[in-house]
Amino acid sequence: MASIQDLKKDINYVLGDIIEAVYFWEASNGKKSSKEGSALIDDAISVFDELIAKVNMKSVENRSKHLNGVKSELEEKATVLVEKLNKLG
Repeated sequence: MASIQDLKKDINYVLGDIIEAVYFWEASNGKKSSKEGSALIDDAISVFDELIAKVNMKSVENRSKHLNGVKSELEEKATVLVEKLNKLG
């Protein structure tokens, strides 16, 4: 397991890239702000908050297993968000 700091960076970069892609989609479609884009951004921020809270949990029994679970959850949730982003077009 990589360091906790690396996991937090991964969460930040992955979800930040998804948010950036939403902004790019809006700009390329001539929209300053769309209802669909705003909802997707809100989902990404919610996932970010949830995952960071889980990383910061210190009262788990097996910390390494817990953090690996958080990493897997990031992959799953990011995939769902990307699928939603792809459907915007």
